[in-house]
Amino acid sequence: MKQRTLGNNGLTVSEIGLGCMSLTGAYGNTGGPSRQDAIAMIRHAVDLGVTFFDTAEVYGPFTNEEIVGEALEPVRDQVKIATKFGFAFPENGVEGGGVSSRPDSIRRAVDNSLRRLRTDYIDLYYQHRVDTTVPIEDVAGTVTEFIHAGKVLNFGMSEAAAGTIRRAHAVQPVTAVQSEYSMWWRERENDVIPALAELGIGMVPYSPLGKGFLTGTIDTTTTFASTDMRARTPRFQGEALKANLGLVEVLNRVAAEVGATPAQLALVWLLNQQPWIVPIPGTKRTERLEENIGASGIELTDTQLSDLRAAADQVQIVGARYPEENDRMTNLEAPLPPQ
Repeated sequence: MKQRTLGNNGLTVSEIGLGCMSLTGAYGNTGGPSRQDAIAMIRHAVDLGVTFFDTAEVYGPFTNEEIVGEALEPVRDQVKIATKFGFAFPENGVEGGGVSSRPDSIRRAVDNSLRRLRTDYIDLYYQHRVDTTVPIEDVAGTVTEFIHAGKVLNFGMSEAAAGTIRRAHAVQPVTAVQSEYSMWWRERENDVIPALAELGIGMVPYSPLGKGFLTGTIDTTTTFASTDMRARTPRFQGEALKANLGLVEVLNRVAAEVGATPAQLALVWLLNQQPWIVPIPGTKRTERLEENIGASGIELTDTQLSDLRAAADQVQIVGARYPEENDRMTNLEAPLPPQ
């Protein structure tokens, strides 16, 4: 698989990574493959050329890191592991749930993640969500400690606002920012992505297939379990869903012309946005894994790519991307340090 470099610190990864969240349940669904099947899928991804794997302490919680660690231990020197801190857990010295990026909490979190991942270093360590009670300068400074100690190689941020990214980058260079980004949700083109281009920071889009919408498998007859977050997400409902299917129709048409699937074209669109974008589609199914990775080998003509971009620009997506309580945790600004 082709390789891409994130940031200015030489972090080189496969141009399509694997988001491992769904291996321990995703979008409110608790079901996932067995532990051994999850490990087998991760190792199959390695065999197919994937070198970039994304997890987090909160996935599970904790079990996702354990699975990723066990799966990748035999090939640790061949892969890059990204994980995340920033939620409150008693084992990190914080009670009560919610977010926590207090320096003392992060110091416990990094050691706990290293243990679960069966490694002595983390390639990319993200702040999972901005803690609006802790100055980002304190967070970045704490991660700098880990980098000097060799526990962390690169600092990342997730769903942070552009101003917060700039402030963090001034303390400890940020290698990559993770945010939702796809043909289905493009709002970060207005703020974060221009800042990343200016600062030389890579982007790692999560939900690059629109939580399954861009695979072409969801239509107006689709129903979601009550525990599935998509059952409460406005853009998956009623008239909004019906309007949004116009984007899938475009993907289906272009996919038929080039001999690809809608999901593959959605990934190709992302790969062609910037050379420093590395999407991390997730799945629980081997055939979907192989399909997603296959996007790396698809070359579009300039005309086909232009048609795809034009079509994406013309389709107006309707409805919010998250239930309101989830959307409040994205694109956040950290407080300023005390004067």
